[in-house]
Amino acid sequence: MTGSDVTRDGVQGARPAREAAPGAQGGRRRRRRGGGGRGEQAMVPDAEFSSYYGRPILHEPTWKALDIAGYLYLGGLAGSSSLLAAGAQATGRPALARPAKLGAAGAITLSLGALVHDLGRPARFLNMLRVFKPTSPMSVGSWLLAGYAPLTAVAAATDVAGRYRLVGSAATAASAVLGPAVVSYTAVLIADTAVPSWHEGFRQLPFVFAGSGASAAAGLALVCSPVDQAGPARRLAVLGAALELGAFRAMKRHMGLMAEPYEQGRAQVLLPTAELLTAGGAALAACAGRFRDRRLAVLAGAALLTGSAALRFGVFHAGVASARDPRYTVVPQRERVASRTG
Repeated sequence: MTGSDVTRDGVQGARPAREAAPGAQGGRRRRRRGGGGRGEQAMVPDAEFSSYYGRPILHEPTWKALDIAGYLYLGGLAGSSSLLAAGAQATGRPALARPAKLGAAGAITLSLGALVHDLGRPARFLNMLRVFKPTSPMSVGSWLLAGYAPLTAVAAATDVAGRYRLVGSAATAASAVLGPAVVSYTAVLIADTAVPSWHEGFRQLPFVFAGSGASAAAGLALVCSPVDQAGPARRLAVLGAALELGAFRAMKRHMGLMAEPYEQGRAQVLLPTAELLTAGGAALAACAGRFRDRRLAVLAGAALLTGSAALRFGVFHAGVASARDPRYTVVPQRERVASRTG
């Protein structure tokens, strides 16, 4: 190329479309201005960068509070009631065994109804029974409910009818064997999710639910049974309350930052109320046994039932709040990375 080859319009004979190198435009095609031509459209829009702070990282659980928190509560009530019913039957307390059996059957029926209502249609629950996956809490829980619910129905029906007592005794014993798993598997189920304030409490949450279920079953028995046969229910109330309150306090201490949602929003009201009602109900149950006062027993039972429900709803709302705030997802991740690299 010589100087004569260079003109005002560029190099003679050059083909810019193929030979020109990217210049100040950075390779981006620009739309031709003016004229009647169509121009060239940019295939990729200009990128706009922004921070993810303040935006949800996890999908917030879409479960309905009344359905799922109710499902958690009623399952705990049912499983513990089966244990109480078996103990009452073995020790010759029919006036305590019958309401416990009826409570277990009614609670697990309502619990299944709440679960199916949240799923949308019964076929979705039946579809979960097509396979058995031991590594899936949902699969194990579905099969557990499918086996446990009919046993409670048989135990309750034979007791009310006064017939087939051998069958009823076998169903009562079998439901009591499955009862502890029914009480605690829901804690494993929600702790197995990515919701921060549920997942971080996976060690203690089953014990919290076990204590809460025991308190609820004791409360139902205190309301429905005569004082002279409710001794096991009173002892269960004290033990359940101690386990629930102790495990919940230990869980929050262990969780650190993840415990904050349990002290905010709706959980801030529900959980202290649950602690107050549970502790007060256990104290009243002990007093009812000492003074043989039926009114104290009913009041204690109502407090224990309400306290257990408040705990389940408080845990549910705390988990939803933790999924909504990205800080509870990002900060623990950074801490884990720093601990591995440091």
